[in-house]
Amino acid sequence: MLFSERRRLVDLAAKNRLPVVYSWREGADAGGLMAYGPNILDLFGRAATYVDKILKGAKPGDLPVEQPTKFELVINLKTAKALGLTIPPSLLQRADQVIE
Repeated sequence: MLFSERRRLVDLAAKNRLPVVYSWREGADAGGLMAYGPNILDLFGRAATYVDKILKGAKPGDLPVEQPTKFELVINLKTAKALGLTIPPSLLQRADQVIE
C-alpha cells in the first residue's frame, strides 16, 4: 500500500516540511528526500529465476530463502534544497544516484 501511495506520502511530507527516507528509490524519484533499500528490479530478476526453477520441476520448499544483496542510496537534492537542508559531501559521494 505504501508503495502505491508514494506520491501522496511525498506530497504530505513536503506539505509538512518533513525530511523522509524511503525504502524504495521510487520514493526519492517521486520527490522524497532520499531512499535506501534493495533494488526492486534486482529483486524481480531474482524472483524470475525462482519461477524458472519451479517451472522446471523444483519443489518450492526445497529452494533456499534469499535476502536482497543489492542495495541503493538515492538522494534528491531538489527536495533537500526545498527543505533548507545541506547534504554532506561524504554522503553524496556514497550515493548510487543524486537527483539534481
